[in-house]
Amino acid sequence: MSPELARVCVVIARTRHKMVQVELDEAYKAGARFIEVRLDYFSKAVDFKRLFEKKQCPWVFTLRKVKDGGRFAGSEEQRQALLRSAIVSGVDWIDLETEIADEIRRFRDVKRIVSYHNFQETPANLEEIYEKMLKQDADVLKIVTMANHPNDSLRILKLIKEQKKPTVGHCMGEYGLPSRMIALVCGAPFMYCAFNSERNIAPGLLSLAELKQIYQINGVNQDTKIFGLLGDPVSHSFSPILHNSMFRKHKFNGLYVPFRVGRGQLAEMIPAYQELPVDGYSVTIPHKNAAMAFAKSLDEHSQETNALNTLVRTADGFSGCNTDYDAAMACLKQAAPKDENGATIELGNSSAIILGAGGAARAIAYGLRRAGINQIYITSRTYSNSQQLANEVQGKAVEWHLRHSFACDVVINCTPVGMHPNLDESPVHSSYLKPGMVVFDTIYNPENTLLIKDARNRGCQIITGVEMFVRQAAMQFQKFTNIDVPLDDMRECFRRALSPLRHTDEEAE
Repeated sequence: MSPELARVCVVIARTRHKMVQVELDEAYKAGARFIEVRLDYFSKAVDFKRLFEKKQCPWVFTLRKVKDGGRFAGSEEQRQALLRSAIVSGVDWIDLETEIADEIRRFRDVKRIVSYHNFQETPANLEEIYEKMLKQDADVLKIVTMANHPNDSLRILKLIKEQKKPTVGHCMGEYGLPSRMIALVCGAPFMYCAFNSERNIAPGLLSLAELKQIYQINGVNQDTKIFGLLGDPVSHSFSPILHNSMFRKHKFNGLYVPFRVGRGQLAEMIPAYQELPVDGYSVTIPHKNAAMAFAKSLDEHSQETNALNTLVRTADGFSGCNTDYDAAMACLKQAAPKDENGATIELGNSSAIILGAGGAARAIAYGLRRAGINQIYITSRTYSNSQQLANEVQGKAVEWHLRHSFACDVVINCTPVGMHPNLDESPVHSSYLKPGMVVFDTIYNPENTLLIKDARNRGCQIITGVEMFVRQAAMQFQKFTNIDVPLDDMRECFRRALSPLRHTDEEAE
């Protein structure tokens, strides 16, 4: 039996009574203990008696019109008549939009959610709307808006944190995704998710399976520490499932969420989120350099490379560090290149070509320079970026179309070429790869990129992005929590995250 999810309202939205009944039963088995049934999705008249045959926990009935993200196409008079029928049916909760909440009176012990939805924006008068809702006869207030900027979520989270009446809410869309979980930390009595991931109910609405497998939501409360991933894009990242799983395994009360922050938005976002506060960030493309401005102190590698991938809150502000550096060098030392006779070549006596000139490439280039490598070639699609990094590490910039012209002992891919979903792409031709050469692909999704497959077939020493990712994540986790985790634990967790076969709830305990 799955663990009970007391603070999650699971949304079921199907057109046929039979499928609603099936999902009601399956959702309960999966741990749902509070369910929203979307009456506006039914293709035929709702048969309340038939529905109640499958009632095993409290329900909320919702009948949303198109303007508010629903599917009810009848008249407003018909909708309100159906809402009144739903109220007297014996349901536990009813959801009423703020415009009609005063017209439909409380009935017996049916609890009322008074809601406001805006699928276009987070309006400038949001606080005014909330104040009006406070005067309506609600047991719980619900506010849901569209996020067009990372900071839109903060306005709703602030209302929840300072709630004058029990309030649930979040922002929709990728910018708003973190607010869905953080709302529980701010004191929301519950959050929403979809039972069926294939139902496009609202932008960014997570499924029950995602909520359980990625966010380990059961333990989240007002004492939970918040951590996150800063980047754009972030939807592909496995960092949330890895860090949240480690929090749970090591009994640390933490929540790790993805913050989509576009280029140029960081300067507004980081100071604004200090009021939550967020206790630490993993930093990825395109912010590894820009995030330097928000660190009061920097480790040696961040200063050297002028890039960081980790921010950790301290009493004096954020400290910054670069765990990519040590992770990459540890990987390279494990897989030293071989000469044509199979003898190990010392790293300092070898040559390397780095594909890419971004944050990861910078960390690796500086690491190679410190290791005393003979020759470092830097190539990327933007030659000026290659030149800048090459000058910094006393290397040589190479035009992208000439990247196959230089024989090297080590090939390191720091570009997104070959990343999911572009699985049939490789940054170098297979003929460039020679037996004994070290081929290091920093992409981890998929682990076996076309470059790695070609390198394995050509007899190269291979390093996958999973190994680097796990190593840098373990270092980040230690800085976030002061807990040292065995690399084998991280590898096993990551292997399960990448697996298409989901582990059972019992295995996750």
